[in-house]
Amino acid sequence: MHGLPVGLNRAVPRLPPLVRLRGKTVVITGASDGIGAAAARRFAAAGARVVPVGRSPEKTTRLADELGVRGEVADFESLAEVRRLGERLRERCTTIDVLVNNAGGTFAKRVSTADGNERTMQVNHLAPYLLTRLLQEPLRHEGARIVTTASSAALLGRLHRHDLAASLRSPGRYVGFHVYCRSKLANTLFAAELARRWPEVASTSYHPGAVASQFGRGSGVVGFLFAVPQFRAMIRTPEHGADTMLWLASAPVGAGWSSGGFFSDRRPMRTPRQTLDADLACELWELSADLVGLPHS
Repeated sequence: MHGLPVGLNRAVPRLPPLVRLRGKTVVITGASDGIGAAAARRFAAAGARVVPVGRSPEKTTRLADELGVRGEVADFESLAEVRRLGERLRERCTTIDVLVNNAGGTFAKRVSTADGNERTMQVNHLAPYLLTRLLQEPLRHEGARIVTTASSAALLGRLHRHDLAASLRSPGRYVGFHVYCRSKLANTLFAAELARRWPEVASTSYHPGAVASQFGRGSGVVGFLFAVPQFRAMIRTPEHGADTMLWLASAPVGAGWSSGGFFSDRRPMRTPRQTLDADLACELWELSADLVGLPHS
């Protein structure tokens, strides 16, 4: 489940053929399951050169074999693996037309990664931030797209301006869902700041809805919700959850969306108040650079 159940029963029109993506290179993380796998299949069917990235070697290989492509494996709990992934992708792809930052997770217990970061914030924000920055050379060209899977949970998140670093560390009593909400807010801030810093690239974030996948099944709040029959009745299929991602990756800019925005069901969604704070987004960008060992620009 990548988000809270907002607009789950709203009808979504069938996507037209993704003609704009024929011959384009699409890198999608979190592609071994759920909406990532569904989207990878749709991208491939549209003629795109798909590079699926997943954490599970078995699932990623299975999907790559199905699509007739070569997948990439990386665990976002290790920034060293993300750096090696970036190196491999730069070697493979002289140009990337679409990057979908879809990998993510939610966890019931506090775990510090080997990099010294809180796990949820690293997997959901710092790792995709690092990967995107590492892929700057093949990505920064006119017409490129970066789509980040966020969540309506961002509306419940809050980052503290007076100690932004503490917001990312989540000190004190650990509530996995609260940390997840903050990480999804960070996704929307990252997408908005990316649109400002890389104006030649269209950067967006979106809410896919509650999706029938393995995402978050072992976490407290999410695992509980999946056990509630009334909630399960509202869950979307992975194909339905991927719809807005596919739309943002293929529809002409200005056809109902613009760079820097936050979307759901192919339309602008209520944006978290802090996402509109350009100073906070800039501070988060620079702090994230410090935490992953990159320059600010």
